[in-house]
Amino acid sequence: MTDAPKTFVLVHGAWHGGWCWRRVADLLRARGHLVYTPTLTGLADKSHLMSKDISIQTHSDDVSNLIKWEGLDNVCLVGHSYGGFVISLVAEAVGEKLSSFVFLDAFVPEDGEDPLARISGPVREGIEADIARGVLGRAPPPAAYFKVQSDSDRRWVDSLVTPQPNNVWRGLMRLSGAREKVARKSYIRAGLYAAEHFDAAMAKLRARPGWEIMAIAGGHDLMVDAPTELADALERLA
Repeated sequence: MTDAPKTFVLVHGAWHGGWCWRRVADLLRARGHLVYTPTLTGLADKSHLMSKDISIQTHSDDVSNLIKWEGLDNVCLVGHSYGGFVISLVAEAVGEKLSSFVFLDAFVPEDGEDPLARISGPVREGIEADIARGVLGRAPPPAAYFKVQSDSDRRWVDSLVTPQPNNVWRGLMRLSGAREKVARKSYIRAGLYAAEHFDAAMAKLRARPGWEIMAIAGGHDLMVDAPTELADALERLA
C-alpha cells in the first residue's frame, strides 16, 4: 500500500475496451491505487449496445458519469489514442474533478476541429463510405498494425477487439480550454509506433507551457507491450 493512494480513470482507444488496461490496472491496484477502466458504449463488453446513435458525446458521458456517480475526485484521467478526443470532452464536463491529465499516444483535438479530419486518408475514406451506406461500425485492424510486440499478445488483442462505432467521428469538437486548467498535464508517446499525427500532437504540446512530454519503448498499445513502464509513468505523472 502506498502512502498516498491515487485515483485513475483509464480510457481506451478505438476498437478496444476496458480489458486492454488489465495489466496496468492490476499493477496500480497492487500498489494501493483506485483504478477504473470503463468500456465505452458499443465496444467490447458493451458491444451489444452498438447503435447509429452512439456519438463521441456518448463516450464522453460514459466517463463523465462514472466520475460523477462514483463520487471521484483528484482523478488522473488517461486517454489512449481515440480516447484523447473523449477525455478532452470529459474535462469540459468534470474538469474540477481532475488533478492530472494524460494523453497516451493519443489525438489532441482543438476547439472546432472535425475528428474525422485527423484520421489518415484511406481510413477516413473508408469510414465516410461506411457512414454513407449506414454501416454501424468499422472492423478493427489486426494487432500487428498497432505494432503489438509479441505473437501471444497479438493473438490476445485480436481475440478481443470489436468494431468501432462509425458515428463517433462525426461533428465538431467544442472545447473551451478546460483541459488546460487541469493542474498537471502530460503526453506519452509510444516509441516503436510510427505515426505522424501523434508526432505532431506531441510536438504541439511540447511547445506549450505546463505540459510534460515523455516516450516509452513499445507499440501503440503500450498498456499491452510495456505495462510496468506505463504504470510507473502514470504513478509519477498523477
